[in-house]
Amino acid sequence: MSLSDNDWYSALTRPSRTASTAMLLLGGWVLLLTIVNVTVGAYSPGFKALWLGFLSNGSLGDVYTDHDEISVVVDDIAFGILGVILVSLGHLGMNKAVEGGTISAIKGLPTCMSGLFSGEHGIRKTVADWMIVSGIVFYLSWSALYTGWVDVGVYAVTTTLFMFGFGLNILDKAES
Repeated sequence: MSLSDNDWYSALTRPSRTASTAMLLLGGWVLLLTIVNVTVGAYSPGFKALWLGFLSNGSLGDVYTDHDEISVVVDDIAFGILGVILVSLGHLGMNKAVEGGTISAIKGLPTCMSGLFSGEHGIRKTVADWMIVSGIVFYLSWSALYTGWVDVGVYAVTTTLFMFGFGLNILDKAES
């Protein structure tokens, strides 16, 4: 029996909708941060993040540098390439996991977030969907207002809201 004939091997190698969605979202976020960092600086007003230093907590270099005008450094190029790779892998996986691919999955988003404007699926679904949207809106609005796209405190609030909403949605699906 070859390795590719095993059930566990095929389960590990075939793309799932959840993993593909996660890669698309993470890749999109990385690309957004790259664009923000190149144009206005993602660290704080007047400073741009140096991704290698930032992600390594300073062990691979400085965490930030001055940002006076539109400027690109090697860190931005590497981080942008990472974003493109993640989006590409998510797109390829979504094309294999969902009939109709990424476009079909995006068109199905309103049914995924059906609890936003309807209580027909129960209060837990409504709360879960609003927590996810609140986390995303909080991150985008706070970051845009205060130019702190890589603020750990904002990540803490955003992640808590988003993951509790995600968890409640998973719980709701498991019980139904």
